[in-house]
Amino acid sequence: MSTSSPRKVSDFFHPLHSRNDLDPLLERIGDAQYVLLGEASHGTHEYYTWRAQISKRLIEEKGFSIIAVEGDWPDCFKINKWIKNGETKDIQEVLHEFNRWPTWMWANWEIAAFADWLKDYNQHHSRDNRVGFYGLDVYSLWESMEIIVSYLEKEDPETAELARQAMMCFEPFKENDSYGSVFSRSKPGCQEEVIRLLKEVRQRSHNYDSELEADLNAEINSLVMANAEKYYKAMSEFGSSSWNVRDRHMMETLNRIMDYHGDQAKVIIWEHNTHIGDARATNMAHAGLVNLGQLVRQEKGYKNTVLVGFGSYEGSVIAGNAWGAPMQEMYLPPARESSFEEKMHQFDGTNKLLIFDEHPEITNAFSEDLGHRAVGVVYDPERDSGNYVPSDMVERYDAFLYLDQTQALHPLKFRPQGNFTPDTFPFGI
Repeated sequence: MSTSSPRKVSDFFHPLHSRNDLDPLLERIGDAQYVLLGEASHGTHEYYTWRAQISKRLIEEKGFSIIAVEGDWPDCFKINKWIKNGETKDIQEVLHEFNRWPTWMWANWEIAAFADWLKDYNQHHSRDNRVGFYGLDVYSLWESMEIIVSYLEKEDPETAELARQAMMCFEPFKENDSYGSVFSRSKPGCQEEVIRLLKEVRQRSHNYDSELEADLNAEINSLVMANAEKYYKAMSEFGSSSWNVRDRHMMETLNRIMDYHGDQAKVIIWEHNTHIGDARATNMAHAGLVNLGQLVRQEKGYKNTVLVGFGSYEGSVIAGNAWGAPMQEMYLPPARESSFEEKMHQFDGTNKLLIFDEHPEITNAFSEDLGHRAVGVVYDPERDSGNYVPSDMVERYDAFLYLDQTQALHPLKFRPQGNFTPDTFPFGI
């Protein structure tokens, strides 16, 4: 009688070479409406290209129609208009308007290629069935102020007066580089002014229909004004509460977008792992921090939410050595010993997809807390050992794309040489 040898945990990994290898992930996603796709840095080529391939399949095969990203609303709304209206200008012109540091996060060739695909897809579908592209973040206070005042002056002069009053709270500090200084010294009652404006815009937004999704645009810009005031005040107090204000703003913005598109809408969210991986499965929870992945799971339910993390062992990355510093291509050293990434590399050094709840062997193998690399827009390779978040990977994510060797993102300001197509290089996915 022959006996088979026991299976190893690596036997349950899914090889990851082409978009067809994403089938197990799409099966795991099933009918979920909320799919959150992470990244271990804001400057890695493969994170963008694999997220694009997952998104394309979800759009084509499962009817997803919303891309929501860790970007500013006004800039991302320009992409939204471009892909939905079929504008003739080149996408590079649109992306060059992303001028808030770190510009490379969205002004890159990988996003240009994905936006081109979205525009082409939308041209073959009716207006009601076109994919949208929206920003969830809270940083664009000045831009949102200017947009809402300018728009309301044309469409709703009465409410425009409220917008001007709200803007006057901050106008004296507009040229100040320190948001913390602005909000610690801003006039009393600013928050009340912008909340009053937000309520007025929501009540009247059904009348704003002269442009594409003008009502949604007006409402979210007003929401940014309201929450940015809270966010920067929290920053000026040097506490951790600004993180929660920011992620709760992203959740509120997400809810507004979903309400606007109806009960059947499905959304794909692109953000850093620190925002999409459930904070309760990390040491963030001990500091009282929440994040978007946790909030979506809590509000929408585990069955309706799929959190997908990304990570790599070694390569290169785009980042700055200080906030506001010039971007650089930096070396990403081999992952720290005993980290999740180092453990994955030791299996066989290949790209792989993990579905954490697919087999007990996988669940058991990664149930302990492991260091999980998180590279920000500010990075020092010499201090990489401090860039690890203790994580229960099984609880933090539903699935994970491990990419052994990765390369730096391709910022738009650097034109690739030769016959280079960022959305397919280097794997032809």
